[in-house]
Amino acid sequence: MNKKEIAEIKKQFTPEHCTITRLCGCYVDGEKTKRTEMKEAFLSLPEEEAFKYFEIFRKTLSGTIGKNLLNLEFPLDTEMPGGTQEFLVKLKNSRLKEDVLLEAFYDRILETYEYGENYLILLVHGVYDIPGKTSDNEELFDASEEVYEYLLCAVCPVKLSKAGLSYDAESNRFGTRTRDWLVEQPVAGFLFPAFRERSTDLHSMLYYSKNPEQLQEDFAQSMFGCRLPLSAGGQKETFNAIIQETLAEECAYEVVRNIHENLQELVEERKDEPEPVTLDKAQMRRILAQSGVQQERLEELEECYEAVAGSGTGFLASNVMNTRKFEVKTPDVIIQVNPERADLVETRMIDGRRCLVIAVDDHVEVNGIAVNVKGIERA
Repeated sequence: MNKKEIAEIKKQFTPEHCTITRLCGCYVDGEKTKRTEMKEAFLSLPEEEAFKYFEIFRKTLSGTIGKNLLNLEFPLDTEMPGGTQEFLVKLKNSRLKEDVLLEAFYDRILETYEYGENYLILLVHGVYDIPGKTSDNEELFDASEEVYEYLLCAVCPVKLSKAGLSYDAESNRFGTRTRDWLVEQPVAGFLFPAFRERSTDLHSMLYYSKNPEQLQEDFAQSMFGCRLPLSAGGQKETFNAIIQETLAEECAYEVVRNIHENLQELVEERKDEPEPVTLDKAQMRRILAQSGVQQERLEELEECYEAVAGSGTGFLASNVMNTRKFEVKTPDVIIQVNPERADLVETRMIDGRRCLVIAVDDHVEVNGIAVNVKGIERA
């Protein structure tokens, strides 16, 4: 799913466009014991209560694609009888009205999800009549083309509120605040099936993790049968390793700066496209060639890519490059440069020493104090 498709589904989690038919939940304590369960017709909930649920569901579809939101494909065997995808299809088709399926779903999460504190499993069923669109992309709400039936699950920590003082209006005095258990924003969740090209895709799903570096790979594998891609941090480390091994001793500052600038240009060119910029082996080769890497080093890329990442691995540009920061780091000094002015930093040999040289204008500050640049010239 891309940004546009996710936004269309998030739009359903508002009072005006609500497509949720049923809400179910299971409260689990730190010992993995089910404390209570609930089943509600969502549209019968009080307005304030429904609004709080909307916040949780929208959050489950928030974040950056490739970091917090991961598109997962179901292997073929998961769609066979008894497979993980086939189970989700059954659960969806039941519209959350079969207790046996619900209990089996909760049990699977309890068995595989690692969380040592209390949490609430929220699961909703929804039906979205996908409106048609005119040639100029205007929605035709009275011309539904297809029905998208889905499940959305959110796993939310439940934590005790902080102790403190509060005002009691009845006694007109301040006293100890009553502590209660609060449902926090989700830390994990999923949307099944995926919503792609404004249609149902039963062969894939969208997985959410609040922390992009704690994806709970074992949970995703056991629960869905899907293999997770590298985390955002893992992609950056792997990408950097490929660059370093490919360039070896030719991994100079100027070349790395050029790679950063060329990636930045590529992201800028495609910023209006709904799909995130993905780098495969061929794309990396083009970037390196544009950055001044010699042909013999480009030929090394194939072997390095296979050895470090594997042939099927791709990298999201947003994961391997920070467009808002350009950092030069030594054991004792860190220099942060405007990414658009990375050319201000150069490498030179001065008095027999390798140095980083920074071009400066008339305005320089040290710890917030403006210093006299002309004094540098006199020195």
